[in-house]
Amino acid sequence: MKAVALLLGILATATANAADCGPDTLGTARTITLKRESALYGAYQHAPLPLQKGEVVLTFDDGPIPATTPLVLKALADQCAKATFFMVGENLAKAPELGRRVVSEGHSTGIHGNTHPHLAALGANEQLADLKLAQASYQAAFGSAAPAYRFPFLEETPTMLAALKEANITVASIDLGINDWLPDDTTEILAARLVKSLDASGSGIILMHDANPPTAKAVPTLLKVLKTKGYRVVHVEWEK
Repeated sequence: MKAVALLLGILATATANAADCGPDTLGTARTITLKRESALYGAYQHAPLPLQKGEVVLTFDDGPIPATTPLVLKALADQCAKATFFMVGENLAKAPELGRRVVSEGHSTGIHGNTHPHLAALGANEQLADLKLAQASYQAAFGSAAPAYRFPFLEETPTMLAALKEANITVASIDLGINDWLPDDTTEILAARLVKSLDASGSGIILMHDANPPTAKAVPTLLKVLKTKGYRVVHVEWEK
């Protein structure tokens, strides 16, 4: 995807942060509204979003999970920060009201597979079946088609890329992460990983997991790290 084409497809609008939330909160500096199209972004695999140095996009994968997602939502609300949640179809089917709560609190959503499989280990028909089930869960929960898809394990396949292109679904990769899937991680460890990743990249789409208990516990600290280091949150959403 060409950077110029992406820029033409973006409507950037300023959002209040200090006025609504106070100067001590992280806030949301601005919103990028993307078209519903078969775009690909995230510098780990594709072209980056047009972010300025010091701007970050908060994203969470694998929810919604009743035990952990509400903790993440509270932390975000306390800091007036908006994020994008890529939801696993099976989890969304089990907790659609929680999925709708994510949207009602101003966050954006996409899909992350139906069972979070290693797609490359599946045949083409199985891959497409997983996508169809994830799309059905999203449609049932939100009454609309999913605008974006993040590959489980970021493992892209030709079959899925073609299907997503045909469906005009954006592929959302990442720029940096904190490797937050180990059960023994502590808040201090996750904060240190975030600092290291930020120091290396300077901006970008951050991958985290709202289904991971250590992450849910750490999010208040992680958001404070962003605030302390002077980072600004950009919220990504899609046209209705």
